[in-house]
Amino acid sequence: MTEAIGSYQSVATYLHLGAGGTAVPLEVDEEFWSKLTSGGFDHLGPGRLFSAYDFNADWTSWERHPAGEEVVVLLSGALEFVLELDDAERRVELSQPGQFLLVPRGAWHTANVAQQARALFITPGEGTEHRPRSR
Repeated sequence: MTEAIGSYQSVATYLHLGAGGTAVPLEVDEEFWSKLTSGGFDHLGPGRLFSAYDFNADWTSWERHPAGEEVVVLLSGALEFVLELDDAERRVELSQPGQFLLVPRGAWHTANVAQQARALFITPGEGTEHRPRSR
């Protein structure tokens, strides 16, 4: 796919990794999130989203991914993930670049920022759910 050749910034461009070995860059613009939740990328088929985020404050919501496990790789800073597993809370600290967390399929999770951080996510986005965080 020659139109995908180029240099991309992972915070501004996500990558859809398709089941058939495809990799399609998706620009994160004003319409991105509404397309993501309304089926605007359904033509890409099943797969995972590869993305990166910068964090300087605790997450304001919980999320879970019923379509599969999520991989979170710490690139810089420090994060504490809070997971709800079998009605119990488990905390996992990522404090060294290169550490990663495998979030189990369907597990509610959120994160606290211990030090301004950047993390890379490989997410099965289909069916992702969110709920507000109370604190």
